[in-house]
Amino acid sequence: MAVFLLKKRSVLLDGGTCGVKMRQLPFMCIICIVMLFIVYRTTNYQYQQTELESRLDPFYSSKDSRLDMRSLNSLPRGIIQARSDLELKPLWSTTSSKSKAKASNSSSNNLLAVPVGIKQKSNVDALVKKFLSANFTVILFHYDGNVDGWEDLKWSKDAIHIVAHNQTKWWFAKRFLHPAVVSIYDYIFLWDEDLGVENFDPGRYLEIVKSEGLEISQPALDPNSTGIHHRITIRSRTNRFHRRVYDIRGSTKCSDESEGPPCSGFVEGMAPVFSRSAWLCAWHLIQNDLVHGWGVDMKLGYCAQGDRSKKVGVVDSEYVVHQSIQTLGGQSLKKDSNPEESVKRHVVDVRSEIRRQSTYELQIFKDRWERAVKQDKNWADPFKTSQRRRQWYQPRRKSKVQLR
Repeated sequence: MAVFLLKKRSVLLDGGTCGVKMRQLPFMCIICIVMLFIVYRTTNYQYQQTELESRLDPFYSSKDSRLDMRSLNSLPRGIIQARSDLELKPLWSTTSSKSKAKASNSSSNNLLAVPVGIKQKSNVDALVKKFLSANFTVILFHYDGNVDGWEDLKWSKDAIHIVAHNQTKWWFAKRFLHPAVVSIYDYIFLWDEDLGVENFDPGRYLEIVKSEGLEISQPALDPNSTGIHHRITIRSRTNRFHRRVYDIRGSTKCSDESEGPPCSGFVEGMAPVFSRSAWLCAWHLIQNDLVHGWGVDMKLGYCAQGDRSKKVGVVDSEYVVHQSIQTLGGQSLKKDSNPEESVKRHVVDVRSEIRRQSTYELQIFKDRWERAVKQDKNWADPFKTSQRRRQWYQPRRKSKVQLR
């Protein structure tokens, strides 16, 4: 009898356990369904985000560790243009696909990009030879459409040639130097074609830039250069490099109380040099429709990856001569002795038109920047705070012409 009761109890316990399991089964099914739904929604969301990012900016890849998008935090949102309008298919073309492959497969870590016209062939020849000897990749932007005229140069086949008629350096840079495309390069030299490089060595220049931690820089200008617009760009014979200038002459006074461009944290648009991170930011700062780039140089300090008074500088020991030869649009026409006859012939001074357009674009850029600052409530100007702190703590000193 006792054995029978024990067996009956065991059967009841087994039946109870089975009943509990049967009651838990629907609950577990519900949990599995919920988890599968969560996984599906998460995966679908990630896929949609990837597709959206690809459409908005097809060059970027989440696997590209070379690009740190945090460098854009220094800019107000409204000024950032994250895409070029290359999809509008302007009249442009690339040549020498063989040389393109050769350049991209080389061990070059730095890039030189120059807008060129056939009239400056001799000067560009000397310029490119300097950089090719330092193992640079070279891109030539042909704004006059003449590529065949360069084929007799031995190095022509080693350069990348891009053609677009009557376009500017900044137009080319926005459309063909996307940060993801040039992320393989440590430094990007975006230079004009009218620079004399007899006293410039790219290797020594980069040694100084790296040792001093300069994210944005330029070679100093020989004092005998033409077209010098800012004193900070003039070469100091006693320094290797400088970050600011003291000068009480002229309309712009640079003293201890002066902060920011053009007294410190400034390079001019003729020969800027960018680190990879700085170029990522600067590229987004360039506006698609403002092709002459006026005003951008005054804001490049925001792309210096930190304090522009420390990370932006001018290298004195490696300097260039700015010849200020204006070839885009041709030389300015001489004034006609008979204005009425000039009007009858519909003489157009192309250079004057370019200057007027550049001035117009400058004002547009200023307006956009101011509007972006007002609209971005989460953005704070990092340099206004440092300027107030410097004015409060730093003792005043006599203003004098001096480079540091």
